[in-house]
Amino acid sequence: MSKNLQETQLSSRSARQSLPEGTYWRGLDANVHLGYRRGKRGGKWLVRWYLSAGKYKQAPLGVADDTIAAGNLDFQAASKAARELVSEYRNRPSQDTLVEVVTVGQAVHEYIEERNERDSLRKGLPTKSDAHYKLTSHVLNCKDLCELPLGKVTAAALVKWKKGLAASLKSTARARIVNDFKAALNRAIRLHEAPESRASLIVKNGLAANADPAPRNTDQRENQILSDDDIRKLISTAKEDSEGRDFYFLVLLLAATGARFSQLTRILVRDVQLDKARVLVPVSHKGSTTKSVEFTPVPLGNDILDALRPIIEGRPSTATLLERWRLRQVSQFAWERVDRGPWKTPSEMLRNWNAIVKRCGIERCVPYALRHSSIVRGLVAGQPIRMVAAAHDTSVAMIEKHYARYIIDAHEELRAKSVIRLA
Repeated sequence: MSKNLQETQLSSRSARQSLPEGTYWRGLDANVHLGYRRGKRGGKWLVRWYLSAGKYKQAPLGVADDTIAAGNLDFQAASKAARELVSEYRNRPSQDTLVEVVTVGQAVHEYIEERNERDSLRKGLPTKSDAHYKLTSHVLNCKDLCELPLGKVTAAALVKWKKGLAASLKSTARARIVNDFKAALNRAIRLHEAPESRASLIVKNGLAANADPAPRNTDQRENQILSDDDIRKLISTAKEDSEGRDFYFLVLLLAATGARFSQLTRILVRDVQLDKARVLVPVSHKGSTTKSVEFTPVPLGNDILDALRPIIEGRPSTATLLERWRLRQVSQFAWERVDRGPWKTPSEMLRNWNAIVKRCGIERCVPYALRHSSIVRGLVAGQPIRMVAAAHDTSVAMIEKHYARYIIDAHEELRAKSVIRLA
């Protein structure tokens, strides 16, 4: 049975011109949907039809008549072409013999739309995901690759694309771009390709991690480990400088929990448990698997609990703990407060952060340094690596990969305590 369809008015040119960029659907019958993909320069028609077990097949139909030109299809012509294509497919002796004509570009567009929709639901407002910017800049601008059907993509073509990425990209940025591209192709393969397709193996080989990667610059992360005195100085400066102290509470909890910005912005008032001296930090959205727990309990000192009381007492338990003023520009140099709401993106804190870092005289310091420092603090204190990983909602492998030096130092200190006089 096909999924519930949110239909869009597509029959008239004027109705389609008012739509923002994206893909929209109109049902032709219970299991066949006519699609319209709106781009910057007009749109294209496509069709999808239901197979079984929640799986669809999809194929392009042609260019929409947003501009009048020979060969462009209006709504009626696209509907007719869609029905004919689906009928041809269903009348074939073997459905597996149909070669799905889905291009790399279409696969990337669909993935971007899915990620944008997911991020918008999480943040409660229309949002473009990081995948939108990365894939648009580094994949969709490769016209030859994007025009290739999935069935004709080769590992060599993917390797060539990867080698063509800008040399100025950091290794971590390069890896994220490749992983998003890989996820887009694998998603399209699952939806559109036959089960025995070799496309998955081609993507795996073509976008595999380099066997001999460039040396990692470990100094960059180590320079982000702050001393306890530096952290106290940052918190104190944030308390003095931030109007309304909204920024101060954010910095305070970043330092006290070692959590990510995206986790802290989802903490509710009720998650701060004063009687148990802890805060329940929501688990991150990182990873593709469903996590077994929803929160990570993080103990807080009495100084942190006392500091948080002003934004806890007298507020609804379901209210977002950390909020900030939203401003509106009323003139070239003047802004006015509109309302209060949750923090949305890390960029909202950068101006205040850079200001307090400069005042404290700390070089090369980013907000994520508070998380790095929290992890190292746990390792130096002799906590088991698994405990440190669980407290910071990450894996043991990631701790061992990025903080190996501090693990060795902590183990050496613990072993030194066991040395006894033997001679």
